[in-house]
Amino acid sequence: MTNRRDFLRNTSFAALATVPLLGRASSVFSPYKALPAFGIQLWTVKEDMTANAKDTLKQLSLDGYNQIEGFEGGKGIFWGWKNTEFKKYMDDLGMKFISSHCEITKDFEAKAAQAAEIGMKYLICPWKGPQKSIDDFKKFADDFNRCGEICKKNGIRFAYHNHDYSFKTLDGQVPQEVMMRNTDKNLVDFEMDIYWVVAAGEDPKAWFAKHPGRFKLCHVKDLGKTAKGHESVHLGKGTIDFKSILKSGTANGLQYYIVEQEAFTGTNPLESARIDAEYMKKVSL
Repeated sequence: MTNRRDFLRNTSFAALATVPLLGRASSVFSPYKALPAFGIQLWTVKEDMTANAKDTLKQLSLDGYNQIEGFEGGKGIFWGWKNTEFKKYMDDLGMKFISSHCEITKDFEAKAAQAAEIGMKYLICPWKGPQKSIDDFKKFADDFNRCGEICKKNGIRFAYHNHDYSFKTLDGQVPQEVMMRNTDKNLVDFEMDIYWVVAAGEDPKAWFAKHPGRFKLCHVKDLGKTAKGHESVHLGKGTIDFKSILKSGTANGLQYYIVEQEAFTGTNPLESARIDAEYMKKVSL
């Protein structure tokens, strides 16, 4: 019969043996979790896409990107393919074509119908530029509402992507605020380019908190300070605290995290995309 001393010794050894297992198991219940998915704006690799779209998309999928955001270049949103052909290739790669920047003043209804047909979520206005009057931004808000109506009719959403100009006071008002206040939240969302918000001297977290549920997409692009001011750098090499910003955004309705790189010091665009993907894999909320 096992005596009390043997029993205590054996159970002590057993308890010690479980310590590493408990440590590993506890990570399952960590309050932090990895991003469920992340994408890339194809502008980052536009030259590669022009040269060989299929190989470029395949490499992005191998790097870990599982979502794509497009733009309307010389070959159109679908790079010369039919929308259904483009989706088929995305499916083959295990990727989703979430959204695309596009020209909203030309054939927008047709673009919305094509996007909806292949299950895209958003069409996005990428640029309006600095204006002379705040009334111009009020007009843009009206235009966005109309685009939002068209998108809603097709079962998708419309959004506007910011640069720094929309945060610069004009006629005593902030254009970004004017556009957000004058657009219908049931029709129009916003894509926060975090880089440009920071470049404008604004706090992304404050904007997320002030307008919960309005920023559904974001561009994850780091800002490095240079002698000339600032430039886009590899994620984690700049000044932006993405951990706290993305956590704040997610708590306020952010759903899509899209990498964009615009400067490639010492690397080519595809290599920069790979480096940024490795960073995104380590992001936790």
